[in-house]
Amino acid sequence: MKDDQKQGLHSKKKVYIKILQITGIVIMSFVIAVSLAVLYLAKTVPSIQEIGSQQISQSTKIYDRTGTVLLYDVNNGEKRTLVPFGQIPQSVKDATIAIEDQQFYNEPAFDIKGILRAFLVDITTHSFAEGGSTITQQLARTAFLTLNQTIQRKIREFILAVKLSEYYSKDQILALYLNEVPYGPNISGVGEAAQDYFGVPVSQLNIAQSAILAALPQAPTYYSPWGTHVKELLQRQQLVLQQMYNTGKITSAQYAAAKNFKIVFQPQSASGTGIRAPHFVMAVENYLVQKYGENEVDNGGLRVITTLNWPMQQQAEAAVAAGVARNTQLYKATNGALVAQDPTTGQILALVGSANYFNTSNDGNFDVATQGLRQPGSALKPFIYMTAFQMGYTPDTILFDVPTEFSTNAGCPAVPDFNTPNPKCFHPQDFEGTFAGPLTIRDALAQSVNVPAVKMLYLVGEKNAIQNAYNFGLTTLTDPANYGLSLVLGGGAVRLIDLTEAYSVLSQDGVRHAQTMILSVQDANGNTLETYQDQATQVADAQSVRLVNDILSDAAARAPLMGASQNLTVFPGYDVALKTGTSNDYRDAWAMGYTPSLVVGVWAGNNNDTPMQKAGSSILAAVPMWSAFMTQALPEVPNTTFVQPNPINTTKPVFNGQYVVNGQVHNILYYVDKNNPTGPDPTNPAIDPQYDNWEVGVENWARAHGYAN
Repeated sequence: MKDDQKQGLHSKKKVYIKILQITGIVIMSFVIAVSLAVLYLAKTVPSIQEIGSQQISQSTKIYDRTGTVLLYDVNNGEKRTLVPFGQIPQSVKDATIAIEDQQFYNEPAFDIKGILRAFLVDITTHSFAEGGSTITQQLARTAFLTLNQTIQRKIREFILAVKLSEYYSKDQILALYLNEVPYGPNISGVGEAAQDYFGVPVSQLNIAQSAILAALPQAPTYYSPWGTHVKELLQRQQLVLQQMYNTGKITSAQYAAAKNFKIVFQPQSASGTGIRAPHFVMAVENYLVQKYGENEVDNGGLRVITTLNWPMQQQAEAAVAAGVARNTQLYKATNGALVAQDPTTGQILALVGSANYFNTSNDGNFDVATQGLRQPGSALKPFIYMTAFQMGYTPDTILFDVPTEFSTNAGCPAVPDFNTPNPKCFHPQDFEGTFAGPLTIRDALAQSVNVPAVKMLYLVGEKNAIQNAYNFGLTTLTDPANYGLSLVLGGGAVRLIDLTEAYSVLSQDGVRHAQTMILSVQDANGNTLETYQDQATQVADAQSVRLVNDILSDAAARAPLMGASQNLTVFPGYDVALKTGTSNDYRDAWAMGYTPSLVVGVWAGNNNDTPMQKAGSSILAAVPMWSAFMTQALPEVPNTTFVQPNPINTTKPVFNGQYVVNGQVHNILYYVDKNNPTGPDPTNPAIDPQYDNWEVGVENWARAHGYAN
């Protein structure tokens, strides 16, 4: 070989060596760079301690009293119900492994063939979209990482999968996966998916349903049972079943049965993604947040069994909706509210805060029942008269319904001037503008006559009456100086839920059972945090309460007030008491009715506090709603009757229904010292500041009826 040829070959060899050296340096640099990157990324993944201590977020679920009707799922954008591994059916586990990772129990944390295949696809397509992930890798990115398709995330996923495999057993990894993986928008874990899609606990799923759940994680939004690709979901379910059969997890008979099983999905509206009894639920959630904190309610997985009677709640919502539709047309009263309570336990059975929670144009989300302060009108009168009975007055006590001026201010004539308004004067009358003359307390209360009620409030004292009302649950009534004698006509402001509680005390002979919406609360581990305990307190003597009940349940006594609506207040075979109330400006109409087993309060009006038309009194606007609900609810509760009061013996003629004594007619202050009602007659009745005003009206009535004092 010639020298120049030898020299050429030598030069080429040197070039090849140089290329190999450079290539080696590049490869070594790449390996070092990758190693450094892996070491760096390894520091950014959670540690073993962090993995072990991570708490799985779970949504709080609020149920009706049976624990079977889900009213609301309180979640922070994600719904999850943690299910122990032993309670997850084997069919769910087998279906998931069959479609996601058939070598799960035999492989390490990763599938090297799948990773290489995915790497080649990603390189050739210039993307990072190819999968190749094991169940362990999927758990790593779902629970601890992001879903961003980057090489950095995939490296971190690989590292974390190895850590998970070292720290957890295969069963533990599968349990974590089944409780973490998304099965739909805001639906995580098989427990939530089973409840939302099929309406059953995951433990009750069959093979066909299990295959549906296994089919979802690949593309939970695309395959959503409530979406437009249900056909594709069912096709993927068939693939899951085929894989289960191919891997020997189900028999040929099971395979055939599952293939032919007709899948029925629960409607989205019934899946708990919405809200039932919204005002009630919001009140419960507010209670839970105040007691347990926002984070525990949003993420702690509380299981809350409430007192709500779901069938009764539906009846209440229907009654209010129909009543409000009617009132809107007739009285321009566009809203209503209803509270039903078991008076023997204090448990709220139904609550409607407004006619339509979702009608924001009418402030529908405002809860009149628990938040609205409204004037109760005559609905306060029973507590005034009960206070009178405690002091010795009787249902036969005579009070005169005659024009009466109650203000002692100068310029207020003893004979009221109803045609010239004067803010310094106070001379109430009834809606009809007429006066009935002498009335017994029985008739005055049953027919809700105003002047006798104001007189009785004066006789018992505002402080005593307000104290009784407060003890009964009307805690917004506190300072007598704020109301004056107008209190008995609705001068204060109360909440419907409190007024219902107060009437429940009447139904229980003066025993107050603390109001509640909760039967039990459990944490995510099944530990009981609280459970219903009856809290009963005797707040009034039974006799005085029974006297009120005897009057309010006397259908004949209230008939003159009810008129054509009387039939709405009578329920054959049931002992039902009723009191209505209308504020003077027609802003609020009330119907408060009860038996010893059920108390129902209804409010009608407008959420913006504007008045109804004048015809919109309690009898016309509230009683029909109340009656419609009672008609359906009464057969569902025990049919009990009120205990009758003891007979009353008294020597005072005015307490025995006599208004003519020794041929003369006088107002009650002539015979009664309000500071000692059952004591001797006053020696100088005129010393009472109200005596002269009251006496003028009575004397005018007496002369008009032929009595000469």
